[in-house]
Amino acid sequence: MSTDFPRITKASVEAFVIPTDKPESDGTLEWNHTTLVLVEVHAGSTCGLGYTYSSRAAAILIQDTLIPLIEHGDSMAVEQHWDRMTHAIRNLGRPGISSMAIAAIDSALWDLKARLLDLPLAALLGQVRNRVPIYGSGGFTSYTDRELAEQLSGWAAQGIKHVKMKIGRDPARDEARVRIAREAIGPKVELFVDANGACSRNEALDFCDRFARFDVKWFEEPVSSDDLEGLRLIRDRANVGIDITAGEYGFDLPYFRRMIDAGAVDVLQADATRCAGITGLRKVAALCEARSLPLSAHCAPALHLHPGCAMLPLRHLEYFHDHVRLENMLFDGAPLPCDGNLRPDLSRPGSGLAFKHLDARKFRT
Repeated sequence: MSTDFPRITKASVEAFVIPTDKPESDGTLEWNHTTLVLVEVHAGSTCGLGYTYSSRAAAILIQDTLIPLIEHGDSMAVEQHWDRMTHAIRNLGRPGISSMAIAAIDSALWDLKARLLDLPLAALLGQVRNRVPIYGSGGFTSYTDRELAEQLSGWAAQGIKHVKMKIGRDPARDEARVRIAREAIGPKVELFVDANGACSRNEALDFCDRFARFDVKWFEEPVSSDDLEGLRLIRDRANVGIDITAGEYGFDLPYFRRMIDAGAVDVLQADATRCAGITGLRKVAALCEARSLPLSAHCAPALHLHPGCAMLPLRHLEYFHDHVRLENMLFDGAPLPCDGNLRPDLSRPGSGLAFKHLDARKFRT
């Protein structure tokens, strides 16, 4: 136990509901808002912040069950706190809200530790790179053809080398939408598609054949991520050069291990806001490294940037429209892309983020 650093004195949680800039949908879901759950943990005069994208239920769980576990605890013992929290939610269930609640506290604890040590978080975690490639992500099925083309071509114009669009809500229209996307971004930008599990196995295989002419490089969740046999089937039969990917709905390590053992994906996805925070994400990265499998970070780019700089298997992270918009609205220090990459500000301790409480007040729930 550390003796030279102040102990955790208090922690707080708030939830904010932020409307999207327009209604959005993918192959299986429609939404018009995003809920940010923010945690701040104090030790002496230093404050660390973390967050998850979840629901108000996660904030209640944090307040009632998890904060009492860390208050007055060792500010340096992040993984010890993580272990206590994962044990405490045994009867509530590890997947879902519980892991997302732990994620917000865990990322705040890592941020606090880095700030107390006056280090950028990437350095504390073991930095192996100074930038992380990104892919622009949006292309919602609710967009008009013009909106789709404008968004994707806008990312390409910024120097982002990969862009992703949603498919699966209207399969009869998807080939035309993919053609519009390819024409908008030109031949040099890689095109990704994401069905969010909307397709049957046969539909997904048909899409693989039809999308080949548009040089689609990435097919995310062509079928449900629970259908590991289906993912493996599509991976085995898909055109050479298209990566089959899934994993964003993973909450614990056994989930990711099962997906890898099944040979279901070419690239594994993981989301620190879902898989119990930075600590959970680091465990997934270690699993990928041991199995020689690339890893891609799902959404929440400002949160994933510093950990991403410290993970060898990481290929890229998702520059998701909703979260980019929200993080730039509500956080000072949110990273901006340059030449298709995000770079951490290593002159600032911790994550380099500061929450704009006054700007966020109108969204508080």
